[in-house]
Amino acid sequence: MKAVNFESGRVGHNIVQSAIPLLVAQLFSLLYNIVDRIFIGRIEGIGTAALGGVGLCFPIIIMILAFANLFGTGGAPLFSIALGAKDEESAERIQNTAFSMLTVASVLLMVLFSATAKPLLYLFGASDASIVYALPYLRIYLIGTFFSMAATGMNPFITAQGFSSVGMVTIMIGAVLNLILDPIFIFAFDLGVRGAAIATVISQAVSALFVLLFLHGKKARFRLHFLKPVEWRKSGTDIRNILSLGTSGFIMQFTNSLVQIACNTMLFRYGGDLYISVMTIVSSVRQLLDVPILAIAEGASPVMSYNYGAGRGENVKKAIRIMSITAISYTAVMWALILWKPGAFISIFSNDKTILVDAIPALHLYFFAFIFQALQYSGQTTFKALGKSKKAIFFSLFRKVIMVVPLTLLLPTVFGMGTDGVFMAEPISNFVGGTACFVTMLLTILPELNKMKSIREKRS
Repeated sequence: MKAVNFESGRVGHNIVQSAIPLLVAQLFSLLYNIVDRIFIGRIEGIGTAALGGVGLCFPIIIMILAFANLFGTGGAPLFSIALGAKDEESAERIQNTAFSMLTVASVLLMVLFSATAKPLLYLFGASDASIVYALPYLRIYLIGTFFSMAATGMNPFITAQGFSSVGMVTIMIGAVLNLILDPIFIFAFDLGVRGAAIATVISQAVSALFVLLFLHGKKARFRLHFLKPVEWRKSGTDIRNILSLGTSGFIMQFTNSLVQIACNTMLFRYGGDLYISVMTIVSSVRQLLDVPILAIAEGASPVMSYNYGAGRGENVKKAIRIMSITAISYTAVMWALILWKPGAFISIFSNDKTILVDAIPALHLYFFAFIFQALQYSGQTTFKALGKSKKAIFFSLFRKVIMVVPLTLLLPTVFGMGTDGVFMAEPISNFVGGTACFVTMLLTILPELNKMKSIREKRS
């Protein structure tokens, strides 16, 4: 498959070349869990309850993905910057260090969460009625922790080498397999939520295998391997840099987990198990609609990183402009569709007509300021792609920890909004956090890029 030409290709063309395969890959990656929910929600007699039970597993699943992003989004921009600076030795070392850290973390997380699964689920809002669905699903899912993290965390390194189409195919293979296996294990074998988890683990294993085989194969620029003891001792700087830059993506995912825990706790208090099922549907719609924004951002990220490393400030500015305009336009269209046809989005995950009465108002509230999410992603991605880890970390914390979690706890209680308060926390934080992140990016990054342009012109 043809690699993206970051060196001499046009900026817009490079973003499209990277983003389209990433969009397809993200959509298929989303199928891993989304397809589970689609089929689980249609299990006769228990669909709505089972959907809520699986939704209680989200915080732990999100935490696992957060660690995958810690190493993937932490290592890949550094890898791209090194490639742009023609430092191939550093690029190879960064890739292998990120993979080794990911492998160790996956084993530790699997052991930790397996040992504490039941008390954690009760802490996250499970009842005796929902735990019978949540616990079996989670315990089986945890068996595939390494597969999930490897498929998610190492794919950015394939894209950073210009092989975004390969990343798309590796994810697609696992997702299609999951789509085939889910109905077989859930309905044909009558395994219910256990069957959904088994199908997911098998599919993730296949996807991870393809990712690792490519990165270890002849087409990759660098052969992937686990660090030897002597290499671990020399990798201190790389580890610190990966953790520093990856902390932003990690916090974004990890704080999503904290938000989910806070939401489930408050919804169970004010609405019971039914509203946890509603939140599962709303969160699933959010994940589905976030995919194109993520693809746009991740498609622009290696283009920005490479050109930044090469000292081409004008190309970085152009990439920021294309990414931001595209993301804003998309979120505006999706917001309009949700206002017009909310039931169409809800019906993807549940055929229970009785849930529409509660789910439609929740969906409208939750997505009220969705357009400002594009500003958050654009600013956040730019900071990460250019190695501005402190700013990326701050705005991750600001929107989720400083705003969403307190609002989720305060709006239902202090302001007496009940379940509506839980769903209102997201749009308020999108408006304030997204605007602050984007404006700060413009005020701090654009002057630096303009200065970079002046230096380049003087040299030429």
